[in-house]
Amino acid sequence: MRKIVHSDILETIQMVDDHHLDIRTITMGITLLDCVGDDIDTVCRKVYDKITTKAQNLVRCGEDIEMEFGIPIVNKRISVTPVSLLANPFSPEECVKLAITLDKAAKETGVNFLGGYSALVHKGYTKGDRALIASIPEALAVTERVCSSVNIGTTKAGINMDAVKQMGEIIKHIAERTKESAGFGCAKLVVFCNAPEDNPFMAGAFHGVGEPETVINVGVSGPGVVKYALEKVKGQDFGVVAETIKKTAFKVTRMGQLVAQEASRRLNTQFGIVDLSLAPTPAVGDSVATILEEMGLECCGTHGTTAALALLNDAVKKGGVMASSYVGGLSGAFIPVSEDAGMIAAVQKGVLTLDKLEAMTCVCSVGLDMIVVPGDTPAATISAIIADEAAIGMINQKTTAVRIIPAPGKQVGDMVEFGGLLGSGPVQPVHPQSSADFVARGGRIPAPIHSLRN
Repeated sequence: MRKIVHSDILETIQMVDDHHLDIRTITMGITLLDCVGDDIDTVCRKVYDKITTKAQNLVRCGEDIEMEFGIPIVNKRISVTPVSLLANPFSPEECVKLAITLDKAAKETGVNFLGGYSALVHKGYTKGDRALIASIPEALAVTERVCSSVNIGTTKAGINMDAVKQMGEIIKHIAERTKESAGFGCAKLVVFCNAPEDNPFMAGAFHGVGEPETVINVGVSGPGVVKYALEKVKGQDFGVVAETIKKTAFKVTRMGQLVAQEASRRLNTQFGIVDLSLAPTPAVGDSVATILEEMGLECCGTHGTTAALALLNDAVKKGGVMASSYVGGLSGAFIPVSEDAGMIAAVQKGVLTLDKLEAMTCVCSVGLDMIVVPGDTPAATISAIIADEAAIGMINQKTTAVRIIPAPGKQVGDMVEFGGLLGSGPVQPVHPQSSADFVARGGRIPAPIHSLRN
């Protein structure tokens, strides 16, 4: 027994030291529903006090766990109730004031990001939704740590094409408003279909109305660990590949559950979920693309890539659910281009294209993530890309999303540097043919027939 325990400890140390295993984030969800009011200054004060009180020990707790357990925790974050639920009495300008308050609260608590500057408009708008969405470009330009998301479709409701059209325009406005940083503000906005309300990952995190007063959600990572495990079964059949990934995902998720439960205990906060998504970083060896290539693909994006990603995503989930009864969020494999060194290399070779990435999103966790396109890409084209991705999510009853950056002044082949975990994004081509008449129709794409399950 001692030998088994000793080997497990050594294996975990090796995962952390050599294969980039980490806890990507501890995210505290905080409800702001008790901060509702019709005076913006009063609401801002309530929001600031609520966040800084509930999350005052979050960062210190994460740092203490890092030191005691020797497990890196890359980010400490906060998610809040979708702010549009507080925004009905307010103008877009007043919403920006609320975003600045959220940013101040994030800085006071020391967290890396705060998510929840969000609206859920899959079936239509409220007054608060309209005000908040109109304020997003300015809000993301004048804040540092605030992240935003808008849910424009669900399997049950269909796709709100009026919102899809507007979000293409909003993204263009954000890019222009933050052009001095190559449109970096767009990296803090996600457009969702079937958004989960317990997602710990930015920029799409928000604290859903079905969540408790406060909650701790943890997001794990570990593409490098999976890649290393597959190196040991080179040439073996796909049954062995799947089993290897499952066992590795089990170990990674158990580590995440340990950290989540410990953080919940120390903060006297309910434990929510472990999101076991394989979240890559720009570091060499910490890439989802190289996992797919380890399965036998010469380059990520070539024929067979979608099948390989489907196997990876499924095996990660199967291994994770055996390790924790509370797996949630997105869970699977992210394919953010700028954050994945292998994806960047594949794009630069011309093998991994926007169309192939869209096909891959049919079987992975999220969608078109951290995609950089030319700055002169029309708003209607961006809206059409969002519509395509939302349709995949709606029909397949899964979460899909778009985080796209039309980098001002940049053309195909240029490289845009974001720094940190966001890495650098190669500018990818989009189809030049117009989608404007399609997007201009507006209305709502009806829900699919299989949504009628009651």
